[in-house]
Amino acid sequence: MAKSFNIQPIGRFSGESEPVKRPKEIAYFSYDHKHEFRLDDSSLQWYYPPELGADLSKGFEQFDKYDEMTDEHLDGLLRTIMAHEEEEGKKIDAHIVTWRGMMTKIMSALFEDRDGFIEDNYTYKQAMKQEQQHQQQGRRGQFSPDVMTYWGYKFETLCCLPRPWGEVSRDVIENRDKEIVSNKAQYCSIVRTGIGNTVLCLGGEVDASKSAIYWFEKMPFAHHTGRCLVWDSKPLQKGAPINWIELKTSAEIRDDRGMQNFERKLMKFWIQSFLLGVPKIIVGFRSQKGILTKLEEIQTAKIPETAVKRGVRSWNADMCINFASNFLGWLKNTINDEGVWRIRRRPRSDAIEVFKVEEVGHGRILTDEFINWRIKLSLNSGSG
Repeated sequence: MAKSFNIQPIGRFSGESEPVKRPKEIAYFSYDHKHEFRLDDSSLQWYYPPELGADLSKGFEQFDKYDEMTDEHLDGLLRTIMAHEEEEGKKIDAHIVTWRGMMTKIMSALFEDRDGFIEDNYTYKQAMKQEQQHQQQGRRGQFSPDVMTYWGYKFETLCCLPRPWGEVSRDVIENRDKEIVSNKAQYCSIVRTGIGNTVLCLGGEVDASKSAIYWFEKMPFAHHTGRCLVWDSKPLQKGAPINWIELKTSAEIRDDRGMQNFERKLMKFWIQSFLLGVPKIIVGFRSQKGILTKLEEIQTAKIPETAVKRGVRSWNADMCINFASNFLGWLKNTINDEGVWRIRRRPRSDAIEVFKVEEVGHGRILTDEFINWRIKLSLNSGSG
């Protein structure tokens, strides 16, 4: 039988936010150009502003696309945690280990109920993607959903360099528009953070329809024609703040309705960056025809305050945090037995359900390699 966490009434989540632990990177890994796992930072990229006026549809026919519907579970995250635990000689102390995308769903659930979700259910994800494509195709004057998804990946390609600015040629910088776009290579940051009384280990793998995380160069730049003249370096001290940025695309704001839509988008932008400790977001605004028209730099920490000052009523950051804190506390008390459990929220539902799907075992969520590693680690700890 499913157990439910009621979302309504949302007023009970108002007030000052629960304490939050600053996200600290404890490990990382990469997927290479073939989307193969590598325990290194080889897919790390550096930000350098793109030229305005770029056509984000250019090169769509050559898109080297990874099938984001492929269910990889927690495999890359678990392999990296194993390596980290071996180095540290002890288990991580997190109550919950998951991808950033799942926590984004949880934190936004108070104000976003349209799509719902079933975590780790391939059939459901496929059905939701088809439904979203059908809705988009029904709107007149729009490009296909696949092309519009491509725009985000194209923007990333236009914004990034494979090495710091001083180590690449002018030819590389000026010919990013001609590169074949691919979403197979990814750098994934793994952080320790916490909301309320729950300690989290989150993997920042790139969301399939959203942009990746990259270095942010410290020199300020003008929105239209500026150039970064210095580059940052990753701190040597593990856990120190890192000057990441997150790249996003959005339609031009042409009227009040466009502004309202963007303000709602800001909630997801903020949550995704907040969870991994990303201090800045670069938004590439595009025309209805997919032409890059403007860049805007947004400070992640200032988004909630800005939303309040603008009188935004569609979401509230403190309430997002309080809801997540309450739900995670409930979740820890609810899943108090072995087996495999599933988290579900039906579209437009006022509750998140948790139910057991397997009485024993780990399903396909935990790998044999990880299970054996934890047994070995436990034995070593016991003998010590």
